[in-house]
Amino acid sequence: MTYVNPDPEPRLSTGLEPGGGVPPGETPPAESSMPEAGPQDLLSNPAKGWSKGPMALILAVVLIFAVGLLGYALALIY
Repeated sequence: MTYVNPDPEPRLSTGLEPGGGVPPGETPPAESSMPEAGPQDLLSNPAKGWSKGPMALILAVVLIFAVGLLGYALALIY
């Protein structure tokens, strides 16, 4: 496998000043991709997300809070 340097060649990049800076109005060179980056390993590092328990608990708290606010508003009106 060959190694590809992800950094752009400064001599071949247009618009760079001698110190490596970019003059105003010039777009800096874009990053290159990393060809040696492989697929994500899902066996040793599985994807994590919201489970049903915490989501149900959050929804229950929000629902109780909303019903309390509605009850308070009705108590002020009548």
